Formats: sequence, C-alpha cells, structure tokens
Amino acid sequence: MKRLLLLYILVVGTYASARAQGDSVLTLSKVVKIDHIHLYGNDKTRDKIILRELSFSEGQMVNSDSLHFLIAQSEERLASTGLFTSYHISIDTISPASVDFNIHVKERWYIIPEPTFQLADRNFNVWWNEQNHELRRTIIGVVLKHKNFRGNLENLNVTAQVGYTKKFGIEYLNPYLDKDQKHGFGVALAMAESQETYYATDSNKLRFIKSRSNYILKQYEASVAYTYRPAYASHHILRLGYKYYHIGDTIAELNASYFENGSRDLRIVELSYRYELNKTDNWNYPLKGTKVIAQLFVRFGLEGMKQQSFATLELGKFYNPCDKWYYSLIFRGRLSLPAAQPYALNGALGTKYDYVRGYEYYVIDGSHFGLLRFDLKREVLNFSIKNIPLKYLPVIPIRVYPKIFADAGYVQNQYEGNSFLNNRLLYSAGIGLDIFTAYDIKIRLEYAWNHLGQKDLFLHFNSE
Repeated sequence: MKRLLLLYILVVGTYASARAQGDSVLTLSKVVKIDHIHLYGNDKTRDKIILRELSFSEGQMVNSDSLHFLIAQSEERLASTGLFTSYHISIDTISPASVDFNIHVKERWYIIPEPTFQLADRNFNVWWNEQNHELRRTIIGVVLKHKNFRGNLENLNVTAQVGYTKKFGIEYLNPYLDKDQKHGFGVALAMAESQETYYATDSNKLRFIKSRSNYILKQYEASVAYTYRPAYASHHILRLGYKYYHIGDTIAELNASYFENGSRDLRIVELSYRYELNKTDNWNYPLKGTKVIAQLFVRFGLEGMKQQSFATLELGKFYNPCDKWYYSLIFRGRLSLPAAQPYALNGALGTKYDYVRGYEYYVIDGSHFGLLRFDLKREVLNFSIKNIPLKYLPVIPIRVYPKIFADAGYVQNQYEGNSFLNNRLLYSAGIGLDIFTAYDIKIRLEYAWNHLGQKDLFLHFNSE
C-alpha cells in the first residue's frame, strides 16, 4: 500500500511540475483539442486583434505533431503586425487529448511623435555630392503616428512639415469594421507646397528651378479606401482619389510637356486596386518566404492630361538554405498605356525604391520598366540590448548582415531625347552591409559598380 501511495505521489508531482513549466511529460494523442488561449501583456491591444493573427483557435482539433509549427508561424504573424517588441507562445498540456496556449506579448509605444529631418533629394548620395549637402534642401517637421488607435490596429497619422517642402496631411485607416474582421475603411487628405522642384530630365539628370517669393508647385490630394482581408496572408485595397497639381508659369515655359499642352494645372480622378500577399517572416525586412504586391491604376484627366492606365508588380522570393545564410530574388516592373504621357507622370527608375543599385545618381524616365535584384547575405550578429528602463523599448535587437548583390534593369522610352540610359540593359554588382534594429529601422551601406565603370559607396534607409 505504501509503495502504491509513493508511486501516486511521484506521478502527481511530476505532472504538476510539468504544468508549472508550461510543458508536460504526458504523451499527447495524435489529435488534440485546443481548449483555451490565454493572452498576457496586451494592455491596449484588444484580444480579437491578436487572435486574428494566430494559426489556431479555441475549440480547433489539430495534429499534436504540428503544434510547434503552429507556434512558429503564429509568432511570425505577430511580428508582422508591428505591434509588439516581444512575443512568446507556449503550450500548457491539460490532458493527453487537450492543450491550452499561453501568449505573452510586450507592446510597443503606439503613439509615436517622430521629429523628421528628411532630404528633399532622391537619396543621401545625391544630396551630399550633387547638391553640396545644402541644409536648405531638407524637410523638417513632425509626424504624429498612432499605430494602434483604440487598440483595434487602427492607424491615425498627422503630418506637419516645413522647409524645402511645406506639407500637411491626415490619414486614418480602420482595417476591421465588421465582426469577422475582414472589411475596413480609410480616408486621407494632404497638401504640399514647394518653392523649388525639378522641371525636366537632361542626360538622365534632374534639372531644378527655384522661386524665392512664390510656391511654384502645389499639390492637393484626397482619397477614400475600402480594404478587404479574407485571410491572414492576403490583403486587398480599393482606393478612389482626387489629385490637383498647380505649377508656376516658369515651369510651363521651360517644359511645355510638364503637363499636357502647356497647362499649368493637372486634375486627376484616380481609381486604384492593390493586392498584397504576405507569406514572409517579416514584411519590413523579410528573410524567408514570398512577398507579392500587385497594383492597377486608372487615371482620368479632367485637365492637364487625358487618360493613363498602368500596372505594377513586385515579387520577392526569400530563402534560408542553411543556418544564418539567406538569399533573395526581387522583381519590380511596370507597364503603362498609352506611352505618351506628360513629363510629370513619366518617371520610372531612379526614384524612391525603384532604382538599379549603382545608378543612384541617374533618373531614367519611361513608360515601361523592369528591375531584378539578387542578394546573398549572412547573419554575423544577432543580439539584443536588454533591461532598458523604458516601458515601450525594453529590448533593442540588433542584426547585421554582410552581403553581395547584383542588379539588372531596363526602361523603355520611345521619347528618350538626350537620355543615354533608356532602352538599354543596366547592370551592376557590389558588396554591402545591412543593419536592422528596433521599430523596423534599417540602414544599408552598399558599394556598387555599374556598367559605366563607375563605383561609389551608397547609404540608404529603406528596404531593398
């Protein structure tokens, strides 16, 4: 009898110890039921927002050998929301046939007043070398961002900027209006005024004009959007907008094709559709998975243009062939009809994200373009600075990736003028260093060689 009592105490004690550790020595059945999902640390974020991102739900029957895969996938999805500085999911075994999930998160600082010091030029190198790093070519302001308004993943952004460009704007997006969290709505208003802007492209270089007394470029935009997210990975956005641009007399005189027929005003009604497929580990800096962004725009000109339709595609494939090694292929392209468009609507490679690395000093205009990028990188540092006495920044992760890369691009332009980079294959290669840290901050240092035999060190603050 004493032996049976001791055996009973041993079994019960072992079971209780395993429960306390969030793990169990019990052998799970082949199929188990998820009884409960317990959430901890989401002081502002509503439970339904977190539950929407998970790969499992309460009452669901799952194979026991898939539990760890579901955890890893759900943690990646929580990371992609951008809501948390840390997250951890553990299993609590209730019985051989049922489990509970415990989810611990630490929330970010959602209300972010971001003092901005932006460059008016296309990238740091153009500003530093071609524009003599003039401080007047900077934009100073503040962007007040609330990335989790009311705890519902709503976004509310207010922008106020002065300097090279004066800008004011407000944008609101509620991604989940309905109970099923599939349908959303957004609205945006913005205005901008500049005393200096570019008016033409000459030998693949932008030509600028400045007014000391008046704003020579004014922009006003308003739009409404409908969003639909039927599942985790896919996202649809339908947007209807109105845009009005006004230029000074000098721009129209220097470039009669800036808008159509020498007009000083451009009025557009724009209908656009955007599809996003997110099957990556991190949307802002993916290392594994697939990323797709497809867009279709139809513009109806009320003044300054007739009509323009164009489609863009971004396809990214990211691979992790072995521990700490990663490679990726990214394609971006655009098709536009009709080919003849006002100068202001004919930009292709050389601005924002669309450029062949090594050609940052050049602008290539055209109707159609294609861009292909290849990267091979290795993780050499992955550590965190912990125990920081800040509630919304308790940990600063730092990841460093040396890399080699190669790019190729092509722009078709039947009205190439004196440009020498249109209608020919552009290619480059180089070495670089990526640094990725808290709040999705990215720094890219890249030393590139292009087909012209030119080489330089370039600095960027965005993703590839």
